[in-house]
Amino acid sequence: MSKRIAIFPGSFDPITKGHESILLRALPLFDEIIVAIGKNSNKQNYFSIEQRKKWLKQVFSKEPKVRIATYTGLTIHFCKKMNANYILRGLRTSADFEFEKAIAQNNKIMAPEIETIFILPVSELSAINSTIVRDIIRNGGNAAPFVPAGINLKV
Repeated sequence: MSKRIAIFPGSFDPITKGHESILLRALPLFDEIIVAIGKNSNKQNYFSIEQRKKWLKQVFSKEPKVRIATYTGLTIHFCKKMNANYILRGLRTSADFEFEKAIAQNNKIMAPEIETIFILPVSELSAINSTIVRDIIRNGGNAAPFVPAGINLKV
């Protein structure tokens, strides 16, 4: 039997408690989860890719089944490169569902062997997203309640 490897793609700018929860809840389903920080040249990130990678390694340091990587291009191409047959995505809202459904359906046409797995957040984390966290930071608010323990956002 081949290893069940999932790619958990995103910008993680910054990682939130929602990201952490989705990954931890998905761990029993897979032999390995690769948290993949996508490099998007069209997107201006708030935190450097090095900082985001450091935080992810810190948050999942005690999880031997989690690996951190960066990539450019299509997620399905990265999946093939990493021998992953699954893409892991969290769904907070109906808008997320419609957006992610379209991507998953197109990915399925391009790479039928890759399955997208959606996980819903626990209700108390469903309102958290990186955009809101960045807005809190930009405006001098305390974003600590929205990110995993030990993450220092003042870098």
